[in-house]
Amino acid sequence: MRNHARTLTISGSLAAAVALAGLAATPAVAATTLGSGHVDVLDAEWDGADLHLHVHDEENATEYEPADVTLSVPAAARVANPGYGFLGSGSQVWLLPDTEAEADAAGVLFPGISTEHLTTGVFAGNTVTYRLVSATRNGAATEDFSVYEGAGTRWYDSNTATTSYKSKTFGVGTHNHANWAFEEAGTYQLTFRVQGTVGGVTESATATYTVVVSS
Repeated sequence: MRNHARTLTISGSLAAAVALAGLAATPAVAATTLGSGHVDVLDAEWDGADLHLHVHDEENATEYEPADVTLSVPAAARVANPGYGFLGSGSQVWLLPDTEAEADAAGVLFPGISTEHLTTGVFAGNTVTYRLVSATRNGAATEDFSVYEGAGTRWYDSNTATTSYKSKTFGVGTHNHANWAFEEAGTYQLTFRVQGTVGGVTESATATYTVVVSS
């Protein structure tokens, strides 16, 4: 089986900076910062040859390359820890809620996972899978990120002690929301991959998202 893969990581001036003589630097903050409103953080598109990942700002009907956006989680996102074991033992977590009314009331992002730009009849089983490839906080691997719905049903968990909760399959043409939780303040780099099968060929796209969680 052949595999086609498309990776979105860095672009433009940032790519040039990274290319400089092996310099290790803290990831640059992108020019565009999104900190409130309905934003599909993971938004897959198919152009007939390749999968792509974008950040889709529903408020302004604007799409961004993931490398060109910083997602901001303000101190106002802190809530009492609901007590699910995977959220750690801290008294508070930073939460982007799964309902728009709650997000709007707190003035924080309402993050989505979208396949609504993918049409039926293209991908095998009319599904694609989003995988959490890696997660870091302030440059080090972190266990402090998770996505869950309802009363603690996990979709994703960055805990490296388990291989579970790293991928979830969605039907094409759907729009999905869950709670995005961060257990500590800091700068997160979240790498996701979307993957599906077209005509027996595995197609994928990978992108890294920067999330700044303020204390």
